[in-house]
Amino acid sequence: MNTRPTPSPQLRLLSGLAALAMLAGPEPASAQAPEASWPALQQAWFSGKTLEPAPFIHLSAPTRAPSGDQVPFAFSIDHPMTAARYIKTVSVFVDGNPVPLTAAFHFTPQSGKAEIATRIRLESDSPVHVVAESNDGRLYVNSVIVKASGGCSGPAVGEDAAARAAAGRMKLALDDPFKRGELNRATLLVRHPMNTGMQRDPATHGFRPAYFIDKVSVTYNGKPVLTADTAIGVSENPSIRFGFVADQPGALQVLVHDNEGGSFRQAMDVGG
Repeated sequence: MNTRPTPSPQLRLLSGLAALAMLAGPEPASAQAPEASWPALQQAWFSGKTLEPAPFIHLSAPTRAPSGDQVPFAFSIDHPMTAARYIKTVSVFVDGNPVPLTAAFHFTPQSGKAEIATRIRLESDSPVHVVAESNDGRLYVNSVIVKASGGCSGPAVGEDAAARAAAGRMKLALDDPFKRGELNRATLLVRHPMNTGMQRDPATHGFRPAYFIDKVSVTYNGKPVLTADTAIGVSENPSIRFGFVADQPGALQVLVHDNEGGSFRQAMDVGG
């Protein structure tokens, strides 16, 4: 079921600008050269903490992307995912973006593996840093450089009204046949414009208000599998591939929220 209030255009603009201001943190990375911005970001988000270089955080991204709007990006972390020891949060930063924190993914042991495949935006050539926090508080980091441009401020495409009307439609499917007690992978597709607030509307020549998914929650038989706090650095019509472990057939459920108060649900029976 999808639910949506209908705020005025003025309220949408104010809420979008307020959300961007909160997400931007102490200092936007765009105020600095991307290659020099990571120390400032690290100080802002992880002040006083030690980040350990971690080659076991495997990153996948094109060296040069044809478009900054839709850049394939994935991480997979070789780390235990048991009740006693697991990766609990993975934060993805695009250093050169106006809002560097693209998403924070929160895992549980039932996630099976701390890994995500998705699509992100890059406003300019930039390092992408991935910081993983384990349940004992240790922080690990790895990065990759991606060349792309225009992903956050490029002109909007399509009609805004049509995109809003379709927002929240979802597809959820297993990538392979269900495996009891093993790692299963599923892909979630969500229709949503993910407006950044910096894109000019070709019809009005003004800026479309920021309008984006800000939270995704996944459960299996009512138990948390994955929660994601997302921002404008996630591409239009998000695609998120994730894992989960199930010891019996059940229901995989997804709840999506956006910054205007929209709420969307999808579910599928697994292993039946």
